[in-house]
Amino acid sequence: MAELLIQDVGKSYGDIEVLHDINLEVEKGEFIVFVGPSGCGKSTLLRMIAGLEKITTGKLMIEGELMNDVPPAQRRIAMVFQSYALYPHMTVRENMEFSLKLAKKSKDEIKASVDNAAKILQLEEYLDRLPKALSGGQRQRVAIGRAIVRNPKVFLFDEPLSNLDAALRVATRIEIAKLKQDMPDTTMIYVTHDQVEAMTLASRIVVLHGQTIEQVGPPLVLYENPCNEFVAQFIGSPAMNLFPGVIVDTGEETTVKLHSGGVTKSSVSSTEDLLNREVNVGIRPEDLFTTDGGGVYTGKVDITEALGEITLLYFEKTASEKEGIIAKLNGIHSGLSGTNVSLSANPSKVLIFANGKSLNYI
Repeated sequence: MAELLIQDVGKSYGDIEVLHDINLEVEKGEFIVFVGPSGCGKSTLLRMIAGLEKITTGKLMIEGELMNDVPPAQRRIAMVFQSYALYPHMTVRENMEFSLKLAKKSKDEIKASVDNAAKILQLEEYLDRLPKALSGGQRQRVAIGRAIVRNPKVFLFDEPLSNLDAALRVATRIEIAKLKQDMPDTTMIYVTHDQVEAMTLASRIVVLHGQTIEQVGPPLVLYENPCNEFVAQFIGSPAMNLFPGVIVDTGEETTVKLHSGGVTKSSVSSTEDLLNREVNVGIRPEDLFTTDGGGVYTGKVDITEALGEITLLYFEKTASEKEGIIAKLNGIHSGLSGTNVSLSANPSKVLIFANGKSLNYI
């Protein structure tokens, strides 16, 4: 039995539909990450799981029990918000104790729960401090600690790191990963805009778009085998390049002549009925490499960004391209701005999309 089951769930505000046909099974111990563009409904879905938003249609089950009309406090769920929302006049210990006191737990139970959470989150030396004496990352750990002491069935995180600076985001992300290792049987659902958080934390990623789920799967599966152009370009940074073209040869390998003049092979197989079909070829920037001529693409480099370990090449946009092409090369490559550069790719790294959908899913 799934720890959490979302079945045909939809959400509307009057005549405005914000989510529809949401179906998802979450197993015990999974770390699920919701990603998607602003307005896709990922935070709304999280709030429906928490009971903070009413479900318009469908069912939400936790351990086989229908939760649609169960109050938030009775769902055995704990939520960590973007804002720490700590009581400024209370110490760290008092903040973490507060919900347990409201639940009328015994003093011994409260102390044991708080001490255990403080140990997991390395907050033991801060228990007598006020929130103003803590860093942003430490405050967020206290907010997580308040959730841990409740011993929930499911943890919900709503963009918990977005208020932190870059260095603290990295440090706190690592702490959340360690927390999951220390609590392997605890189910966690996490909302983020951050690609790195999604790729490094998730056991599975749920990509939301157009008020529904586009694809669900392990991070590297979504990265290497996206079901459609939206997922292909949403997962990964910089986004996947799309080259319009036409299929000129089918079989175990597929050959595409690009409108920009290049030709590429793909390890993706195709059937004869796709011959002469207009398609988009998808290649990630890091899978492109420079060549002496021919290959997939030749264009004029507009801007280079030398980042030390990699160099990003931004090519001038042509009439056949919706967006300019980007190549991500290992090492330092100087003097390429304003020059023509040819690129190629291994056929195993070349995807093909027909009508927006990957040939692997047709």
